[in-house]
Amino acid sequence: MAVMASVWRFCPFCGGELAAGPRSPHWHCSLCGLTHYRNPAVGVAVILMESNQVLLTCRSRGRYAGLWCVPCGYVEWDEDVRRAAQREVKEETGLEIVVLDVCDVRSNFHDRDRQTVGIWFWGKRIGGELKPGDDASDARFFPLDALPPLAFPTDSAVLADIRRGTLVAPTSGEH
Repeated sequence: MAVMASVWRFCPFCGGELAAGPRSPHWHCSLCGLTHYRNPAVGVAVILMESNQVLLTCRSRGRYAGLWCVPCGYVEWDEDVRRAAQREVKEETGLEIVVLDVCDVRSNFHDRDRQTVGIWFWGKRIGGELKPGDDASDARFFPLDALPPLAFPTDSAVLADIRRGTLVAPTSGEH
């Protein structure tokens, strides 16, 4: 297992210098001995299908600006993952949704320095008006066989699995 560079050089608790262990991906403080773990963040995304089309947002900033993705974002501290999914869809698209079953869960390694674990939920629109917001410059529905350039390889993989029928939306009502 390769040891990645720490984002910190010194322990945030005592100020001691951090060093990688001999056979560990974790960093250890030379003074207090505390182990510092670098864990992936949790992201959520919502697959909202209407008339055999999927809702996507165009990113307005950062290195993925101009590329499209499933409405998504990070789970905040003390926030339930389903509530985070609802919030992100509302912020980015103006739509109010009900979060349904989990569609898929994947590890995201496309950005080696900012790894995430993504949870894609199925969603159902219950209100709101479609309009981009927050970090989205556009929000539209696209046919699964005519997608725009996507920002994230994991979105591409999830949408390809939906197109192939290996990931299927729940048929029952709200959960």
